[in-house]
Amino acid sequence: MATYNGEKYIKEQLNSILPQLNEDDEVIISDDGSHDKTLEIIESFHDDRIKIYHHSAPHAVVSNFENTIKHASGDYIFLSDQDDIWLSNKKEKCLSCLQEYDFISHNAFIVDKHGVLSGKDYFSLRRTRYGYWHNLWKMGYLGCCMAFRRECLKDILPFPKEILWHDMWIASVLHLKYKGRLLDDELILYRRHGDNASPTTQKSQYSWRFKFQYRNYIFWHSLKRAL
Repeated sequence: MATYNGEKYIKEQLNSILPQLNEDDEVIISDDGSHDKTLEIIESFHDDRIKIYHHSAPHAVVSNFENTIKHASGDYIFLSDQDDIWLSNKKEKCLSCLQEYDFISHNAFIVDKHGVLSGKDYFSLRRTRYGYWHNLWKMGYLGCCMAFRRECLKDILPFPKEILWHDMWIASVLHLKYKGRLLDDELILYRRHGDNASPTTQKSQYSWRFKFQYRNYIFWHSLKRAL
């Protein structure tokens, strides 16, 4: 989990995650210099499974997530945002699927800042499909809905310097080298509140030229990792 000034929602998120974990599981948190009560709230859990790392400059969402992932020591890695809510069957469903597949991405209910259901699910909204080329053109996965086996890290890390979205990079590498599956199950409440670090459900403001150049960048770098 990558955190930054997440005091509004971090307690609810951790309360949804921790009951699903075993004693030997871990919650790796990389904090990007929060100046609110985020760290105070996290520390108030007094849970030894929570391990906090402080992300140094340059401060950014992508590098903060990279710092989180590289400190993970478990056999299975679940990506998580600071402001969502895990449903009670998330770990069980994902872990069961990861016994057969190397990586998975699941669906999510979209909710507002109060956690109220919008009546929409992410896969339907984005017309999500499985596959490298489809997601290179129009990314249909959420990082916070992805999980993968530890052996995938050798190809995911380190992140290329110019990537803007960690989930797009991870999905591209995994599709080229590993066996994955989409789960239609909605396993989190995906919160959209106006202060999100990424405009996932909003219309892109980037030009067609930039989007083409960026996808070309992801294509060549992911191809290098696959060879």
